[in-house]
Amino acid sequence: MLDETRASAKSAEAGDLAQLKAAYDRDGFVAVESLLGADEVEALRAEIVAIALGERGEIAGAEPRDGRSDEALVGDILAIHMPHKISSLMRAAMAHPAIVPILTALISPNVKAMQTMVFVKRTGKPGQAWHQDEHYIPTRNRSLCGAWIALDDAVIENGCMWMHPGSQAPGVLYPIRPHGDERFDGAEEAYGHGYDREGGAPVELKAGGVAFFNGYVLHRSLPNRAKAGFRRALVTHYMSAESMLPWTLGGARARPDVRDIVMIAGEDPYAWRGIEELVKPWVRPDNAERQRQILAEMAAARPTAQPAD
Repeated sequence: MLDETRASAKSAEAGDLAQLKAAYDRDGFVAVESLLGADEVEALRAEIVAIALGERGEIAGAEPRDGRSDEALVGDILAIHMPHKISSLMRAAMAHPAIVPILTALISPNVKAMQTMVFVKRTGKPGQAWHQDEHYIPTRNRSLCGAWIALDDAVIENGCMWMHPGSQAPGVLYPIRPHGDERFDGAEEAYGHGYDREGGAPVELKAGGVAFFNGYVLHRSLPNRAKAGFRRALVTHYMSAESMLPWTLGGARARPDVRDIVMIAGEDPYAWRGIEELVKPWVRPDNAERQRQILAEMAAARPTAQPAD
């Protein structure tokens, strides 16, 4: 199944976006190699360091240096959410010219983005258990799509992503619960879906390749078990601009339509609602309790007003 998905993706590089869309609709994901050049990948790697060191601006939840070297400080980070808020390079990558045509083929001519995440994942860092992104970022039309840019060669040994092909098709969001598995970070695990917990298809990518995956597809990653090095990735979440975004932003209550977005392509049917600045960059720790604390602090400081209906 994965080989067929890759074959479809390679055809799309020659312009057959319809074939790519068919594979995405069937499997819930596609992998496209070589969308970013080596120089672009290297620039994004360097930008991660600058962001992690605080050179681009404040990051909620960032730990004090405590005598750590630059390398140790960066390596201790699992992920940074919303780096595009403080990095013009990360913001530009959201609308990379090789990525946008694929997004408009997969989602809609009108595409908006609401989240970026940089994963650092040095050797020894955990993965994330089976989950569906739309559980956390709900749309009204099942249009959520993640674009996962490999900034290192992502292979099984260093913790590449895994997918359950076709798991998006029922359109069901499965329940979640704590997993108690040291291989994974503190995020909860989806269950009751009928798929093999240790099954799935690995999505291996060369640096510069991109995996596009549906918000309902079950996916996970395993720990970085390589002897040394990182498995870095930049992930952006997109959706159709036709859908409003009833998102909690990590808080207790969902806002009817979060307008902290970036338009990527086409027209915004809800432009009259304006744009909000609601979320700041924040560090995602391994520990679930610390993550809840950071999100609660951010939610308490967030404006409560909503755009006019």
